[in-house]
Amino acid sequence: MNQMQKSTYKASENNTDIVLLSPTGSGKTLAFLFPVLRNLKKDVQGVQALILVPARELALQIEQVFKAMGTDFKVSVCYGGHDKKIEVNNLIEAPAVLIGTPGRVVYHLRNNNFDPTTITTLVLDEFDKALELGFHEDMEFISNSLTGLSQRILTSATAMDEIPKFTGLKNEKTIDFLKLSEVKPDIQLRKVMTISEEKLDTLFHLICKIGNKRTLIFCNHREAVDRISELLREKGIDRETFHGGMEQDERERALLKFRNDSARILITTDLASRGLDVPEVESIVHYQLPPKEDAFIHRNGRTARMNAKGFAYLIMTAEENFPFIKNNTPEESVAGFDRVPQKTPFQTIYISAGKKDKVNKVDIVGYLLKKGQLQKEDVGIIEVKDTTSYVAVSRNKVNTLLKTLQNEKLKGKKVKMEVAY
Repeated sequence: MNQMQKSTYKASENNTDIVLLSPTGSGKTLAFLFPVLRNLKKDVQGVQALILVPARELALQIEQVFKAMGTDFKVSVCYGGHDKKIEVNNLIEAPAVLIGTPGRVVYHLRNNNFDPTTITTLVLDEFDKALELGFHEDMEFISNSLTGLSQRILTSATAMDEIPKFTGLKNEKTIDFLKLSEVKPDIQLRKVMTISEEKLDTLFHLICKIGNKRTLIFCNHREAVDRISELLREKGIDRETFHGGMEQDERERALLKFRNDSARILITTDLASRGLDVPEVESIVHYQLPPKEDAFIHRNGRTARMNAKGFAYLIMTAEENFPFIKNNTPEESVAGFDRVPQKTPFQTIYISAGKKDKVNKVDIVGYLLKKGQLQKEDVGIIEVKDTTSYVAVSRNKVNTLLKTLQNEKLKGKKVKMEVAY
């Protein structure tokens, strides 16, 4: 545990309400999960802890972290875009921990799919972001439904002037790690000067200069994300896109491929600037700079996490002026760089079977090694969903693997396998 996590654990003793302020990437998820785990009782039936999050991806991420803690407690997630029937079935034998987005949790409450009175711990993760996205009414409805609460934990990467009364905080302790130097990332800013007509070309040259490093490209609008994606596709550069206009399964697949090294470039809006666990991002590119400094800081927080070093490139024209960008920020030249980065080592394979088919990671590894004739090093990250699975496979082995497994069964069942595009 780092110092922030230790301080939170100590301060949250005796069911003390907590407001945790700490930068993106500092480990807030574990900071609130340890107190949640301390409060759980094995002899109690029903949901004991509710964790509300502003984004679906964040819900899935917290679920993964909780499962990795190796407890005996059941955890479930619910969020918009997920199959409601699966969620309802998961709630029949209620989990000890329920993680969800406000709108979907309200749906389950209104339909009496779980008993809110058994919940003793409420976590509002990325609380400021949830309010910013307009979840005020839903969160108030949920908070008012939880009559048995004994502890509330709020987390945020930015300080708030005022916390709404519906949270019900009483004699809360504030743990503020926002200003401590030891958790500030070491980010080197670089201006990449261009003119409006050549902005896309400048981005291409910058990507060629950055090379194979894992990179996030931020835009202010979805249209720009799609435009850049098309340009890079034409240039033969592997990339994924991520924005609010995409279907949920498309968003999940994009993040999955970015995590498992099938793509090292993710083009996104500010949707990816908060809460998402995107490991070891070495470069941030601001194709369009945000109007507010807060958004700029959160974007940059995607790199140099936990005291690592990173670069943030600002693609700018001479006419642009942002008060939070210093005039003496060093400039980076990208002239002459036009060699497309090498292909990533892995490619993602889709398998038409998941948890509901009683398929797990061990089954998939055995299937790929024994029947698919792969070596251990050819298999990367595996993610098993409800009805589907995705696995990273060495790029140079993919075509042979698909042919080899054409008529093979996974756990006695014929499955569909293909490259996940």
